[in-house]
Amino acid sequence: MHDAAGNAVDLSVQLGGLTLKNPVLVASGTFGYGREFAGFFDLGLLGGVMVKGISLEPWEGNPLPRMVETPAGMLNAIGLQNPGVEHYLKHDLPFLRSYDTRIIVNVIGRTVEEYARVVARIEAEDGADAYELNISCPNVKEGGIAFGSDPAMAAQVVAAVRAETERPVIPKLSPNVTSVAAVAAACREAGADAVSLVNTFLAMAIDVDAERPILANGFGGLSGPAIRPIAVRMVWEVYREVDLPIIGMGGIMTARDALEFILAGASAVAVGTANFVNPYAAVEVLRGIEDAVRRRGPLAEMIGRAHRR
Repeated sequence: MHDAAGNAVDLSVQLGGLTLKNPVLVASGTFGYGREFAGFFDLGLLGGVMVKGISLEPWEGNPLPRMVETPAGMLNAIGLQNPGVEHYLKHDLPFLRSYDTRIIVNVIGRTVEEYARVVARIEAEDGADAYELNISCPNVKEGGIAFGSDPAMAAQVVAAVRAETERPVIPKLSPNVTSVAAVAAACREAGADAVSLVNTFLAMAIDVDAERPILANGFGGLSGPAIRPIAVRMVWEVYREVDLPIIGMGGIMTARDALEFILAGASAVAVGTANFVNPYAAVEVLRGIEDAVRRRGPLAEMIGRAHRR
């Protein structure tokens, strides 16, 4: 990036050993594997692509309907539908490698062992620059309790994956907990290099005319502008209490939204629901951050600055 005088603007950031050329990522589950958006802009502009969640075997997902708009966001109950790790390695990885951007693979599993096996398989093909662990998945060996709802279970997943790779391990934290900082701290002790926060909030919508839940699954994950103030607060708390780089996300629609997260302590940000509304959203956020750095000074000094005011 360059300023108006043609001078380079340094937007690079460090995420636990991973260098991003800029802090703008796209959130897993909102960007697929990049193909659809590549027709709108060069994916190489982004700091990285957080690909749609990948499991050991294909997952079918939940029955329809599984998405619904809300006044300030959307609910989804997709059920982590994906074609599995072998499909990713054969069909999606070669496409992503053709762009000058970091590939952050979102990993899902029903057991601790499944997370580790997915990562081991991807490692064998050099198929990622980093791993984001969706620990909001239900643990089938523990009665369906989400891994991320308990610090000890979250740490087990991180430790199992840590044993399979030297690349950055980034658990994606659930906001549906009493203390997100406690989960982050447990993940750090288990070997996490950074954390992503937040995932979606458990929510529901009811069809008043039909008098039943709109989503076939009943509940879904709420994302979009409605959750941003809560997400910013959680980033603030984790930055204050845990020494880990943070990828902030949750309702980022504009560069100003992204700057909130950065000032609260996020080293990088992920644009999610906005991608459904505006395919250029991530690029627009990037341009806005670039402009802010020109006016306000180095990006590194902006991270967490609101704590020092």
